[in-house]
Formats: sequence, structure tokens, C-alpha cells
Amino acid sequence: MCFSLCFAFEPSPLQDFCVADTTSSTSVNGLPCKDAVVVLPNDFFFSGLHLPGNTSNQLGSKVTPVNVAQIPGLNTLGISIARLDFAPGGVNPPHTHPRGTEILVVLEGSLHVGFVTSNPGNRLIAKVLNKGDVFVFPVGLVHFQRNVGTGDTVAIAALSSQNPGVITIANAVFGTPNQLIPSEVLTRAFQLDKNVVEFLQEKF
Repeated sequence: MCFSLCFAFEPSPLQDFCVADTTSSTSVNGLPCKDAVVVLPNDFFFSGLHLPGNTSNQLGSKVTPVNVAQIPGLNTLGISIARLDFAPGGVNPPHTHPRGTEILVVLEGSLHVGFVTSNPGNRLIAKVLNKGDVFVFPVGLVHFQRNVGTGDTVAIAALSSQNPGVITIANAVFGTPNQLIPSEVLTRAFQLDKNVVEFLQEKF
């Protein structure tokens, strides 16, 4: 009889920090480190989450991200944050973060939130949140938020990646900018008439 034992874990950091060197042409999984001697306080700083996002758009929402693109000092630290603003009825449409779990807290207003489990079940796990409520969206799962209150809603989301990424489902399926997914694929996948698919592709 033979067996093997495996351990998987997140390795401990080998240095205090790795501030992203955005000028480097080196390609790594993440961003290369700036020389620690030239690191400045502003490499770990962002100002602006107190400012309301502009929700006067088709979705009625605005996400203000604070990830490694805004704070180079987040590089390799596995965390980021975002402010979400919603006008009444505004939505953050179905999307996914391929590299991070999200935890969201409502600061003002009410949100209907939910995520869909993976195949084959595809269950919707959803709840209405009010001020002070917290909800978790597991990494990679499609999720959404919608303002169901009568006034503006504000929420803060923290994510378990310095660069969690975002894939907005409608944009990814109907609006690929370089080359559209063939309408024949989408008509079968969504069981829609080709004219409807082409209309959606024009919209996105």
C-alpha cells in the first residue's frame, strides 16, 4: 500500500513589501518590485473614497476601485478595496472577479445582492442588505448588486487580491471589442433569435 501527503498554503512574505515598479518592462505574475530605497509614503496611499461616484449613467452605479493600479504598495499583499455608489434602481450588473473573493458592507441605503453557484446547480444565493449588513461573494462566481431603496446607496467592498480583475458578463459575451463571438454560437447558447443577438452586440 502506498500513499502520499500534500500540503498547499499561501507562502509567507519574504520581504516587508514589494511596491509595484510600473516603469519596468519585466513580465512577471504581478508586478516587479521597486527598489525599497526609493519607496515613498505615497506608494501606500490613496485619497478619494469619501467622494461620491458619478451614477448618472445607464447602469445608475459607479465603482471606484483601489487596487494595485491606484496603490503600488498593494503589490503582492493580496488585498484591495472599492467604493460602490448606486442611484435609486441602479445596478452593478452580473460580473465576476476571477482572482478574488469579495466581502461587501452597506454604509447607506439598501441593496439586493446575490451570486450564482457553479454548474450544474446554478443556484441563486441572494439577500436584501441594509445599512451595516455584510455579504460575501466567493471567488470567481457571478454576482450582482441592485439598489432597492428610495435614495442613494453606498457600499464598500474588500477583495482578497491586489488585482482581483472584473469580467462583466454582458460586455464579455456581447461586446468583445476585437472580434465578436459568432452570432451562431450565441443564438444556440442563449436560445435567442439571431436578430436579438445582433441587436445586443450592437448595444455593447
